[in-house]
Amino acid sequence: MTTEWLQRTIVLPARRRGCHVITRNVYEALPELSQFEVGIANIFIMHTSASLTVNENASPDVPLDLNDSLDRIVPEGTMYRHADEGSDDMPAHVKSSLMGASLTLPIAGGKFALGTWQGIYLNEHRDSGGARRLTVTVHGQKRADGRAYPPPGTR
Repeated sequence: MTTEWLQRTIVLPARRRGCHVITRNVYEALPELSQFEVGIANIFIMHTSASLTVNENASPDVPLDLNDSLDRIVPEGTMYRHADEGSDDMPAHVKSSLMGASLTLPIAGGKFALGTWQGIYLNEHRDSGGARRLTVTVHGQKRADGRAYPPPGTR
C-alpha cells in the first residue's frame, strides 16, 4: 500500500479577537480527509499575530478564559519597542510565539484522532486581524477499498 500526500490552503474569514474553535471549518475544507485510513496532518497558520492550539471544545467558557489568560500573561502597553501597527500588534506576536503556528495531528478512520472534548482552535490576537490562511498538509494511507469514512459527527 502506498502513501499519499494532500496539501490545501484554507482561508478563514476574519474573526473578532479571541479564541475560536475551527475544527468543523477544517473538516469542511478537506473532504478528502475522509478517505484516509491512517496518517498525519500538519496545520500551519501563515500569520505572525494569530496562532493554533488544541483545547476543550465543549464549554463555551474555555475560549473566553483562554483569551483572558493570554491577555493577563501578555498585556498591551507602552513597554514594547515594536508599536508601528498598533498597541495590540507586539502582544499578538508574543502570544503567537507562545501558542504556536502549527499543529501536528494524527489521522485515524478519516478524521483527526482528537480526544472526546478536544477541538482545533484559531487564536486571533489582533483587534482587526483580517482573514487568516492555513496550509494543511496530510500524509497517509487511504482506505484499501477506495471508499470514504462517514464525515465526522455522523458516526
